[in-house]
Amino acid sequence: MFWKRRDPAEKERRRYYLLPGMGGRAYRRKQRVILKYSIVFGLIISGLLAVLLYYLNRPRF
Repeated sequence: MFWKRRDPAEKERRRYYLLPGMGGRAYRRKQRVILKYSIVFGLIISGLLAVLLYYLNRPRF
């Protein structure tokens, strides 16, 4: 009553396929690894920038 019936041709058109590693447990594991590496990389870069800014703004006598 409040919903439309989907045409079978539209359903076929909207279908997509996932390759291995693009969904499910493997995808979540892959995303977790990417998140860990991005956090580590971000901490390293921010630390290097902090050291650089510290040395650039030190008073020189």
